[in-house]
Amino acid sequence: MENNTTTESNLTAEQHRLKMQRRKEVQDQRVAERNQTKGLIIVNTGNGKGKTTAALGMVLRSLGHGYRVAIIQFIKGAWEPAEKAVFSKWPEQLEFHALGEGFTWETQDRDRDIEKTRESWNLALTFIRNSEFKLILLDEINIAIKMGYLPVEDVLAGIAEKAEDTHIILTGRGAPQALIEQADLVTEMSLIKHPFREQGIKAQPGIEF
Repeated sequence: MENNTTTESNLTAEQHRLKMQRRKEVQDQRVAERNQTKGLIIVNTGNGKGKTTAALGMVLRSLGHGYRVAIIQFIKGAWEPAEKAVFSKWPEQLEFHALGEGFTWETQDRDRDIEKTRESWNLALTFIRNSEFKLILLDEINIAIKMGYLPVEDVLAGIAEKAEDTHIILTGRGAPQALIEQADLVTEMSLIKHPFREQGIKAQPGIEF
């Protein structure tokens, strides 16, 4: 049996045109049947790189539409990332708060980590409950849940308070199953190769931060 590449390459121009026309008709019908909208619970998890980066792409889109957006960074706050400098250009639309003090192996103080995580979550709730915000990014909150700094039950109850059309993105590896089940969109980033692990290359500006 020929593979798809071989079959496609053997089509005449007219056969290809008819095939693409049928595909478009099917796709148009699918789009027409799916005409509902709702605020989504989005989870970016997995061991691969790109969870926060993908979420920030959605943030940028939302800002482009003129929506109000809130970003709460759990864990990463001490880094003062370059993203914060870029997004500061939207002061009227964007609330950016990095309240963590770095990863726990930097602080070496579990009680302090829990305190800062709770502070971050309480601030996040004020945005979740504010219907003016169209998109809320809870960056690295999955790590905070995984490490026991924040009960998953509290997070599930909190995001359930959002407005009907508000989207919430939760990033970080190790997302709990209960959160995955409640989410509308879940993406798992798979780690295949990483320059730090294979080549000993350190984190670099513009790529990691």
